[in-house]
Amino acid sequence: MTVEKFANETETLKTFLQTYCKDKHHNQQQIEQPIIYKNQTFIISTYLCEECQLQYDYSLQKLVECPHEEKPRCRKCPNPCYEKPYWKKLAKIMRYSGFKLGLLKLKNRLFS
Repeated sequence: MTVEKFANETETLKTFLQTYCKDKHHNQQQIEQPIIYKNQTFIISTYLCEECQLQYDYSLQKLVECPHEEKPRCRKCPNPCYEKPYWKKLAKIMRYSGFKLGLLKLKNRLFS
């Protein structure tokens, strides 16, 4: 996967997790962490609780290790790398945040 695609995937994942965490959990804290992908360092800043940060770290690890040059969607991947509990938790987060972010986008279009 290209460096640009990796950066986009990490930002999307961060947005979905922060949306979910903000609504469902308390005691978020800001964390900055360096991630190296294809000899390029990204400084990723998140505002998540400990549980969501662990999910984010796990997902980043899987994203960095993704063997596909053109990354497929994880649910359509021929050889999924997520362990079942992490997969179910992330699917729940993506469903919740995707719905909420979609409604916000629709609201902004209607009332702007």
